[in-house]
Amino acid sequence: MIRCGSRKAISATSLLTRSESKCAKSLLNTIRRNHSSYDVAVVGGGIVGLATARELILRHPSLSFVVLEKEKELAVHQSGHNSGVIHSGIYYTPGSLKARLCVRGATLAYQYCERKGIPYQRCGKLIVAVEQEEIPRLKALYERGLQNNVRDLRMIDAKEIREREPYCRGLMALDSPYTGIVDWRLVAHTYGKEFQEVGGAVVMEFEVADIRMASESPEGTADGMKYPISIKSSKGEEVRCRYVLTCGGLYSDRLSQISGCSSEPRIVPFRGDYLVLKPEKHYLVKGNIYPVPDPRFPFLGVHFTPRMDGSVWLGPNAVLAFKREGYRLYDFNMRDFGDALSFRGLRKLVFRNLVYGVGEMYRGIFISAQVKLLQKYIPELSINDVLRGPAGVRAQALDRDGNLVDDFVFDGGVGAIGSRVLHVRNAPSPAATSSLAIGEMIADEVESRFQL
Repeated sequence: MIRCGSRKAISATSLLTRSESKCAKSLLNTIRRNHSSYDVAVVGGGIVGLATARELILRHPSLSFVVLEKEKELAVHQSGHNSGVIHSGIYYTPGSLKARLCVRGATLAYQYCERKGIPYQRCGKLIVAVEQEEIPRLKALYERGLQNNVRDLRMIDAKEIREREPYCRGLMALDSPYTGIVDWRLVAHTYGKEFQEVGGAVVMEFEVADIRMASESPEGTADGMKYPISIKSSKGEEVRCRYVLTCGGLYSDRLSQISGCSSEPRIVPFRGDYLVLKPEKHYLVKGNIYPVPDPRFPFLGVHFTPRMDGSVWLGPNAVLAFKREGYRLYDFNMRDFGDALSFRGLRKLVFRNLVYGVGEMYRGIFISAQVKLLQKYIPELSINDVLRGPAGVRAQALDRDGNLVDDFVFDGGVGAIGSRVLHVRNAPSPAATSSLAIGEMIADEVESRFQL
């Protein structure tokens, strides 16, 4: 474990020797085509799909598993474009599935990083009240965290805030020392490597275009209809299997519709743009600094986040992305944009949060507006201290009434294929923190539905 205050730039590749890097690259580019057949196919090589595939193969080593990923590498999108925080479970309704998975997931994540030698920092988090009206909400968060069994929580006053974060100003804060940071893409790659080391296959550049019941056996095999599901890629390649699990993230709704599921909940992409603190100003931030959430608004708000590579991210905002995998302001896809605007759920969400949404767009365009918001917590921060940084796109599930779907959604399909397909339609934040616990839960669901 690396403590905050002694942060050094660490890249994923620097953790491996040259021979290990070559081995990992070879493992992560395993390509098995030509009508390969498996017991279970997992569609989606993000952190949830990989954690679940790993859990399933460890439970059922005699079965054959494959992960199908449309990109050239694993964990390219949400798993590789996130804040990198290991959340402790403060925010979620006591007793809820999200709360239980996050608290267990954080414990499992730290244990996994220790076991696998993955660097992390348990640098803590302050949730800071800067106005009197925020203090009751902060105290309610504290009680919620205690009910969720979050470790080592305590309330601190203005003096203790300055002791923890010398440049941060606030009236009162919730101190969560169990919160940490890690490179979640490296964690996901490690899941994938472990999955392959115990016999799993990974097929890259396989964009699923169709999932259906096969009408005949694979050519050149004597398996009969042992593998009745045919999965075809956009290039016409085929994988046969007995059962399918999809963990499609930003495309989970479209994958679900392939097997006859409802179009809802719909995935609407929201882009979050970060600023980065200039290296000479890193001393301003030691750990995570978060605002007190405002229940009137759908997203958490801007925060200060140290990163494993030594950088410090500030933000993000939350604006509609015009492309599901569009990380730049002007990225645009007509189908993605049309799907979003035509959905009544998004229109209702926008109408209810119009002023908030306009403010988010304004802060995304004008850095000074974002900095002004951040100065509420660190007054010494100036516009000259920051640069435009990276962005992430969040797969936000919405129902037709414009409500954020804040729980897990599973679906199957209709007809014969419905009993052989399980879609994870929504794995809400913090999915990375909870990934090992989510993998356990999805594996339980797979075993129950498919009688493995």
